[in-house]
Amino acid sequence: MAHSIYHQLTALTAEENVMADEPLKNHTYTHLGGEADFLVKPETYEEVQEIVKFANREDIAFTLLGNGSNLIVKDGGIRGIVMNLQRLTSIETTDTTIVAGSGARIIDVSREALAQNLSGLEFACGIPGSVGGALFMNAGAYGGEIKDVLTSAKVVDRDGRLLTLMADELDLDYRTSNIPDKGYIVLEATFDLKQESYEEIKAIMDDLTEKRESKQPLEYPSCGSVFKRPPGYFAGKLIQDSDLQGKQIGGAQVSLKHAGFIVNKQDATAKEYIDLIRFVQATVNEKFGVRLEREVKIIGEDVK
Repeated sequence: MAHSIYHQLTALTAEENVMADEPLKNHTYTHLGGEADFLVKPETYEEVQEIVKFANREDIAFTLLGNGSNLIVKDGGIRGIVMNLQRLTSIETTDTTIVAGSGARIIDVSREALAQNLSGLEFACGIPGSVGGALFMNAGAYGGEIKDVLTSAKVVDRDGRLLTLMADELDLDYRTSNIPDKGYIVLEATFDLKQESYEEIKAIMDDLTEKRESKQPLEYPSCGSVFKRPPGYFAGKLIQDSDLQGKQIGGAQVSLKHAGFIVNKQDATAKEYIDLIRFVQATVNEKFGVRLEREVKIIGEDVK
């Protein structure tokens, strides 16, 4: 069966775009995750559609990975087909509009905006995720978010149909959208920006980059900010005030630099990482009566 799936996938995209039994820790920012039965990296929108239709037709489990930045994949990996869109990286500018492929890094889109003297994406200059991932969770930082600048998106639905949706059809809200619930696969996003001077845009981006580099633990693999901001509080401060900075389970550690981050300090397993997240949630709830909600997504299977 596995042999047959591999050959059918290589009929839909180039052979080098299909990997069997691929360790997903090689494709996530946390460097965590067991094997995918099949990891596929389509190069065109049509290939994405055909792979989705194939998975439906053959009743094969299907998972979209994104670029693995705001994600923990469990140690048992993921069954069926895992799709990564990192080949869809085009970024094109016309007047004040940028159209970017789902696999392009949102950082690179913000740099293109700067190069074209376009303002509105400065907040994204330090967000490590892809364009698709940024829409998936309405990514934001330093007072800006995707919904401020997004006008429309091209997506593939669960049936493999190509749709163009306006931004307000995606229900973008604080770190959420309807993309996961609807099972949409984002192919591209259209951003509407404003003309501004290069110097002013660059000054803002330089300031945000300095803030990020001084506060975030970029020296270790991590999933970024682990928890959503609870109403009336800051997650990092609650964790800090719970004396959890430096708390370690196995190779996973609450960052000493920023308590809102958990880093893979030394060959952590996904189980250790998840256990530490749960420990932090339980401790903060016990001390302050605040339930921290995860921002990071956890997918995959435990080791059997």
